[in-house]
Order: sequence, then structure tokens, then C-alpha cells
Amino acid sequence: MITRRLAIALSTGLLLAGSATLAFGHGNHDDDAALKAAVASADRTAANVARDAARHPYESLKFWGLKPGLTVIEVSPGGGYWTEILAPYAKATGGVYVATAADLNNPKISDAARKGRADFEAKFSDAGKYGAIQYAGFGPVSGPLGAPGSADIVITARNIHNFMYQDGMLSKSMADFFAVLKPGGVLAVEEHRADPRPEVPGVTDGYVSVATVVAAAEKAGFKLDAQSEINANPLDTKDHPFGVWTLAPVKRTAPAGQPANPAFDRTKYDAIGESDRMTLRFVKPK
Repeated sequence: MITRRLAIALSTGLLLAGSATLAFGHGNHDDDAALKAAVASADRTAANVARDAARHPYESLKFWGLKPGLTVIEVSPGGGYWTEILAPYAKATGGVYVATAADLNNPKISDAARKGRADFEAKFSDAGKYGAIQYAGFGPVSGPLGAPGSADIVITARNIHNFMYQDGMLSKSMADFFAVLKPGGVLAVEEHRADPRPEVPGVTDGYVSVATVVAAAEKAGFKLDAQSEINANPLDTKDHPFGVWTLAPVKRTAPAGQPANPAFDRTKYDAIGESDRMTLRFVKPK
């Protein structure tokens, strides 16, 4: 059964060979010592390092085209898995790292969102480690993420499903990403992959179809440049009782909002590991 799932995943993955190479070198497989050093840094938290086997940070960032000196915007960085790598890398290589954060100009912003932004900024306030991190407000009514055509790469990891829970947010997000990127710039996407089975209405289980992501990006003007199976997981059956959140790192044992169920047997879900994910590279045409 595992072999069959792997065959399905590969056959539906649409891995694109011979894709165009951007002027700033995405698709370059040369070793990047500074990136390897950032991934191996002792300053990273143990919990994030433990996830590297599932998230493949070096390989993913190389696939997306990261190289020294670029301006990189990370969308909704959460607890900072990528920040711990990207911010020190930007500092070491003369690049710029921008994190989107709660939009303080939104009059409807919650106190929790304000606190989340403040906590994140405090966590990464050590300029000696992380450099001068820049922040851009991001949300349903936020303005531009930066000056038009100012970024080389926009990275959005495991966010697409969240955008789909707010009317119009996916379209707005893609338009924001397109506007801030330079011509030839990259939109890097990592997302829980529904394929080969159909996307669940409302994406209530957190799994999104590749077609949905491609359609949203193309609507904004992007072109799909390449796909990778770096973050594929053929063990993921995508039929879990609490959606993708049944798996690591969330490891939910009860419906959202309910207390954890200590009697829930996690054995088979822990054996799966993290979700099967699409890893896509889109380009803003020159």
C-alpha cells in the first residue's frame, strides 16, 4: 500500500523538469556554506531542529532559490521555525529578512494578535544573532508588504489553508505577494497537499489541492515554475479524525476547542510523522 501511495504521489506531483532559471539563480544546486551554518546553528531551538527531518530546510530553501544578499519576506512566520534560519542567514550574507506580523493599523485587531506580534518581536530582538529584522503588517485590510518590486522571494509556508478561511483573503494575499516582488522574483509555497484525493469542501481538514494553489497564484499573475517532492510523505493517508492537526507538530487528540483526550491512541499518527506537502515555486514574469 505504501508503494502504491508513493506511485500516486509521484504521478500526481507534476514535477516539472527543465524549468526556467531566474536571473538571481534559483535552481542553483551549488553548496551554500552560510545557509548550512544557519541550519546547523546552536542558536536554533531544539524543538525546531527536531522537525528538520520532516521539513528539509536546506533543500527547500535551495529549491526556492535562496542565495546571499536577497530580500526575503516570510509570511506569517508563526513560532519562527524559518526565522531562526532566514534572519541569521540574511545578517551573514548582506540580505534583508522581513517578517509579516499582525496589522497594527487594523482597528479590529485583537489583543491576542497584538500580544503575539509583541512576543515574536521580543523573541527575535537580539540583533547580534538575527540582524535588523523588518516587519510588515499583514491581514485582511493591510496595505502593501513593502515598496513595489522590492523583494526577491516571498515565502508562505503552511498558510494557504488559513487564507481560505477568510473571504477574499487568498486573492488579497496573492495580489500583495505579486506587488512586492521584483520581476523575476519567486513566490515560494509549502502547503499540506490534498492530492490525490479531492479537496474537502471548506478545507476543514487543512489539506489543499495543488490546483487550488496554482489557480490562485495564476489569477494574481504568477507562473508556476517548478514543483518538488522534497516535502512529500507517502505515509500520510489524509483521513485523520482531527484533520492535518492530528499529526505532528500539533498532535490534536480531540476536536478543536475541546480538552485533550488522554485515551486517544496516537500510535499510527505518530508513525506517519508530519503531513504530505506540496513544495511549489512560482515566478513573477519579467
